[in-house]
Amino acid sequence: MKIAMLGLGNMNGAILAGMLAAGTDPAGVCATVHSEDSARAAEERHGIAVSCTERDPEANRNAASGADVVVLGVKPRYIRTLCREISTALAPETVVVSVAAGITTAAMEESLPEGQPVVRTMPNTPLTVGMGAVGLAGGRTATEEHLEMAERLFAGSGSVHRVAEDQIDAVAAVSGSGPAYAFLLAELMAAGGAELGLDEPLAKELARSTVAGAGRMLADPDVDPAVLRRAVTSPNGTTEAAVESFLDAGLARLIADGMRASAERGRQISQEN
Repeated sequence: MKIAMLGLGNMNGAILAGMLAAGTDPAGVCATVHSEDSARAAEERHGIAVSCTERDPEANRNAASGADVVVLGVKPRYIRTLCREISTALAPETVVVSVAAGITTAAMEESLPEGQPVVRTMPNTPLTVGMGAVGLAGGRTATEEHLEMAERLFAGSGSVHRVAEDQIDAVAAVSGSGPAYAFLLAELMAAGGAELGLDEPLAKELARSTVAGAGRMLADPDVDPAVLRRAVTSPNGTTEAAVESFLDAGLARLIADGMRASAERGRQISQEN
């Protein structure tokens, strides 16, 4: 399978790193970036062919030509422009995959040739360490074969879940944006440790190791987060005191409100584009 990665920002970079770590042949992958310096750096890091639009205005079209799958990794506001740019270079069976928040399959289909198979995904950055989560929805003409091709991009570096397209914003709220929630928790735990008198570097290391270790425990698909939490929450103990303080302060509502804000922003981006 020949794969073209158009743009190597945070998400496409994570997808590429995950694919290569899972054994994808670098010879079957090419990418485009804007600057020549970025192209050289990406070639050295990933061992794939990378061209730049700064030097070659046809770089995106050339990469898309002959590809089985084209992954659009630019900012949401540029997705439709990029679709129009590559439209005449695509083979009819090429699957166009978007990783951008808020861009519907219908919006992409309007900017591509009639019948071009489109798949919309919502991945996350833990793909880089083989522990990602991806939501995936097909467009109007995407067949089972097209969906399977898109799934193979991610299958070696995370779990892939097919969802209805109207659930993609909810997927983004849980897993697409979710790593930032965990990183924020680690930040706040470190700050709290420093306030309690720990040296700042030690507080950061304790928080980092704890959040990372808890994440590894959650990687077992047979475990329930609530069961894990209860296992370390002894009655009348220190953990129970902290957990009850969090819940009394409205942590559950804060998290629900934040996820709702994420999903709503996804819907706003769809309307803007």
